[in-house]
Amino acid sequence: MAFSLDDTIAAIATAHGEAGIGIVRISGSQALPLMRRHFHAAEAEWQPRSHQISYGWLLDEEGVRRDEVMAVWFQAPRSYTREDVVEIHSHGGAVAVQQALSLFLNSGARLAESGEMTLRAFLNGRIDLAQAEAVLDVVQARTELSMQAAMAQLAGRLSDEVRQARHALLDVLAHLTATIDFPEDDVPVQNVAPDLQAVAAQLATLLESADHGRLLRDGLRVAIVGRPNVGKSSLLNRLLRHERAIVTDIPGTTRDLVEESLNLRGIPLVLVDTAGIRETSDVVESIGVERSQGALSQADLVLFVVDLAEPRHADEQRLAAQLAERPVVVVENKVDLVDPQREAEVAALLPARPHHRISALTGAGIPALEAQLWAMVVGGDVAPNEAVRLTNPRHTQAIRAALGHVKAAIRAVEQGLPADFATIDLHAAVAELGEITGERASEQLLDAIFSRFCIGK
Repeated sequence: MAFSLDDTIAAIATAHGEAGIGIVRISGSQALPLMRRHFHAAEAEWQPRSHQISYGWLLDEEGVRRDEVMAVWFQAPRSYTREDVVEIHSHGGAVAVQQALSLFLNSGARLAESGEMTLRAFLNGRIDLAQAEAVLDVVQARTELSMQAAMAQLAGRLSDEVRQARHALLDVLAHLTATIDFPEDDVPVQNVAPDLQAVAAQLATLLESADHGRLLRDGLRVAIVGRPNVGKSSLLNRLLRHERAIVTDIPGTTRDLVEESLNLRGIPLVLVDTAGIRETSDVVESIGVERSQGALSQADLVLFVVDLAEPRHADEQRLAAQLAERPVVVVENKVDLVDPQREAEVAALLPARPHHRISALTGAGIPALEAQLWAMVVGGDVAPNEAVRLTNPRHTQAIRAALGHVKAAIRAVEQGLPADFATIDLHAAVAELGEITGERASEQLLDAIFSRFCIGK
C-alpha cells in the first residue's frame, strides 16, 4: 500500500446488500469540491456547514438527478481521517450505492485500499497504531465483553500504559547514555535498577491479561466428543437454544464437524460437534472420526459426553485415556435413564475432572454446566473495564520481548557491568514498545495490519 496522502480517496462504507441506507465516504483535499459538483441541496441558499447534514439530490455529470440523498461534510481536522471528509447517504440498494461511488471515482477520486481511511487517521496523528487495530476489533466484536475490551483499547488505555513504560525506559536510557558519552562531566551516579524493576512489573501485569484478552477477542474452541449416539448433537442444540444439528436414534448420524458460535455470558465460544469416536470399518464414518480427532487436538476445552444408560465400552475407555491430560468436563447425559451400576463406571472416568449430569432431552442440568464452563474459561469474575487487557497477539509478542530486554538490562545493572550492556537491551525494549503504538512501525507492518480491514474503513 502506498502511503500517499495527496490523493482524494472514496469507498463504500456500508456492507454490501439491500439496506435502508448506503454510505459513500470521500476523504482528501478534493472531497468538498466533489460534493459541490455532485450534490444539489434542496435549500435555495445552501452553503455546506461542517458536521451538518443536508438533504438533496445526487447529480451526474449532465446534472441529471440519480438519487435522493443526504450529504454531510466534516471539515479537517475534525473528521475521522483529519482530512476533509464527505459522506453521501443514499438509498441502500447495491445499484444506488455503486452508482454514487462511480460518480466520485469518475470525477477524480481514487478507490480507497482496504483500511486506508483508518491508515490516514493514524498517519495524520488522530489515533496511534494500537487504537487503529482496535477499530477492527470493534467492527469484529462478537460479544458485549469483547466490544468493551476493544472500546477500552480504542480509547487509548493500552497506549497510555505502553507510553508510560516507554517513557520511563527512555529516561533511564538517557541517563545511562550520558554517563557513556560524557564521562568528563561527572554525571551523578543514579541507581536505575528500581526504575527498571517498576517497568518490568508493569509489563508483567499486562502479560498476565493476555490469555483472558485472547478469549474476549477470539473466543474458545470447545469440542463435544464421545461415542456415537450419546447425545453430543442434542447437547449442541441445547446449548445453542435451537436445532442446529440433526438428531436421530441411529448411531453415527453426525459424519462431519458442525461448528457454531455461542455467547456464554459475554465470552465467545466456538462449539464443535464431532462425529462419534469409535472403531469402524465404514469408509465415510472413518473420515468423520479422523476429523473429530483433528478437532479434538485443536480444542481449548473438551466436553466428553457419556451415556448414563449405556454399558461401558472399550471405545469410551480409550477416549478417556486420550483425554487424561486435557482440560475436560465429563458430561453425564440421560440422567433421566440412569442405570445404578453405570453410575460407578462413569464416576471412575477421569475422576479428577469436573462431572456434570444433564439431560440433553429435557434441559436438566444445562444451567449448571454453563456455569462450570464459564468459570473454567475466565477463572473467576469478568470485569474487563477494571484493567487494561492485551487482546492482540502482536501486542502480546511485543510486550513479552520488551520485558525480556528489560530483565536483561536489570541483570546488567545489578551485576555492575558497563552501562553499554544495559543500553543495548533498553534500546531494543523501547523499539518493541514503539511498534505497539506506532512510534516505530515499518511499511511492511502497516501493510500487514491495515490489509485486514474492509474497504471503506
